[in-house]
Amino acid sequence: MIKSIYISLFLLLLGSNLSFSQTELGKDLVALDTISKSQINPLAPAKAAFYSAVLPGLGQAYNKKYWKIPIVYGAMGTSIYFYISNNKKYHQYRDAYKSRLEGYTGDEFSYLDDSRLIAAQKFYQRNRDLSMLITGLFYILNIVDANVDAHLMQFNVNEKLTVKPDIYRNDFTSRQNLGISVTLKL
Repeated sequence: MIKSIYISLFLLLLGSNLSFSQTELGKDLVALDTISKSQINPLAPAKAAFYSAVLPGLGQAYNKKYWKIPIVYGAMGTSIYFYISNNKKYHQYRDAYKSRLEGYTGDEFSYLDDSRLIAAQKFYQRNRDLSMLITGLFYILNIVDANVDAHLMQFNVNEKLTVKPDIYRNDFTSRQNLGISVTLKL
């Protein structure tokens, strides 16, 4: 009897604690950068990726990289155009081959024999499938680009640390050498 009272008291306290734990979840996740004292939103990359997944190019707009939106739509639109074009040709050759099997010979591809019709079907089917795969890859690349760009927007870039190529003279051989200059200003 006493165990059941303790268990029910424990569950009551645990349940009341859980009900108050989800009041303001997003406000605790904002951190300050230790160098520049600016706010960093750790959910921004996930939000940008989600927006790009819902509507391609929306993540780039969320990141304020508006110049990337025509590139996203141009790449996806081109691959979708080739998908539609290859699908149309595939169905034309397939329908011509089906009508040949039924005995009709007066189609637009009467100059081709059956083996050429089958080869054309396979060619356009392969190109159609490849176009769909490329469309999917551009879609995934759009999401990855929005995510990485949102991550890099929070990256600390200032003039205190510079890395640049440097050409210097070797005193021993009197020749020009190529190197990398790393400078840290405090």
